[in-house]
Amino acid sequence: MNYKNTYETSSFFIYDYETFGKNPASDKPAQFAGIRTDYNFNPISKPENFFCRLPNDYLPNPEAVLITEINPINALNIGIQEYQFAQRIQKIFCTPQTCILGYNNIRFDNEFTRNIFYRNFYDPYTWSWKNKNSNWDLLNIMKAYYALRPEGITWPLNNKGTPSFRLMDLSNSNNITHNKSHDALSDVYATLELAKLTQHTQPRLFNYLYHHRKKSEIKKLINITNIQPLVYVPINNIINNRYAILIKPLAWHTNNSNILIACNLNENLDKLWKNNINYIPCNKQMINFYHQNKHRQHTILTIHINKCPILAPISSLRPQDISRLNIDLQYCLNNAKKLQNNISNNKEIIKKTIITFQNNYDYLSQNTDKTLHVDNQLYTGFFNKSDRHMINIIRKESPENLNKIHTKFYDKRLKPLLFYYRARNFPHTLTQYEKQYWLEYRKTLFTKIILTQYKEQLDQLFETHKKNTRKINILNSLIKYLQYINDTLNQ
Repeated sequence: MNYKNTYETSSFFIYDYETFGKNPASDKPAQFAGIRTDYNFNPISKPENFFCRLPNDYLPNPEAVLITEINPINALNIGIQEYQFAQRIQKIFCTPQTCILGYNNIRFDNEFTRNIFYRNFYDPYTWSWKNKNSNWDLLNIMKAYYALRPEGITWPLNNKGTPSFRLMDLSNSNNITHNKSHDALSDVYATLELAKLTQHTQPRLFNYLYHHRKKSEIKKLINITNIQPLVYVPINNIINNRYAILIKPLAWHTNNSNILIACNLNENLDKLWKNNINYIPCNKQMINFYHQNKHRQHTILTIHINKCPILAPISSLRPQDISRLNIDLQYCLNNAKKLQNNISNNKEIIKKTIITFQNNYDYLSQNTDKTLHVDNQLYTGFFNKSDRHMINIIRKESPENLNKIHTKFYDKRLKPLLFYYRARNFPHTLTQYEKQYWLEYRKTLFTKIILTQYKEQLDQLFETHKKNTRKINILNSLIKYLQYINDTLNQ
């Protein structure tokens, strides 16, 4: 297929969050910024840049605040309530034919978006695909460029002598203005210029990756029965110092059709077809094995095709790439052939491998603990049609009438979600009983021990940064915020 200039996107929207912590479910957003561009990354609208007020049942992570330098007291003064924050973002993202792009957004920013929408009665998922919308991640693109076509970009090294994919480092190495790292708008402009650079230096690769950002296109590359390997560029963890590996697709996950189970052909595959079928560890052994090796090289990989993975035909590797990436091509091709033969001759072993991995993957990766706070339960299930109808009604209802909604929800998450939504955004609508309940709830969060520990953490940071005036000022703002929380508990 000729991918040149066959864009179906009307516009890119490049965005970034700054947050008061790393956890998308329990931490809160601080700042949102973004800009809409045409497909050549020329801005076609004014930039968006706004802040979010912190709810009074939350203490920001001091380390995160020191990084972003977003004063929580200022956020209270200039920020908007989270329901308004969600409303503005949802309107931006739901413009038809928008490709939503960030830097590490698939693993970070998108997760915050989903949780913000979940807490504020917007659909957590449709914004990224409905109305011909899509997602993309420039971090994935940069790793693909480094692995497959590094020419034209200056690649910075970190203190370990390996390539750094930090946005600030790539910006500096390629003469891109990046005035302030961890300021959302500054990061957006740096992402924009870096995207321009990738499009300009290797347009064919850019267009290939653009078209294969969608899982429908990724699926076309995958043939379980074909012996031909695929090139895979790992995103989260570099595998054994390799920035690209050859894989052989094995099967689709039976419980999640977006997960491909594949074999790393760079590995010694003997353990997959030993005569003793019980060689493959199961149950607790498998769980222990997984935890001990999850940051290391794996023979069996899971690839989420709905998260813009980098997969390409083996023909995309040039001779110089094979040498530079330390790929033993003949070894991998032999492994692919042996793997195919062993699957044909001993299907039980490969079947056991896949089932074992699937079962333990489900156990290890899916958090369905119903005892968690409702804020942390986004991924415990989808809302049914009846509840989705009520969610739309809740979002459109005036704050003063929210306490009159007495519908029995099918999903047990919705009743507490509605209360927290009201308490955080519209405390004036709470009844006297509800106000007292909210206060008592907050006192269980902010016990004397917890507040003392938070203050001690701040004291340690004061000592660490005592010669840094900027950081001392930020820490003073956290002291003021802590006092604000204390005052609200004693009203």
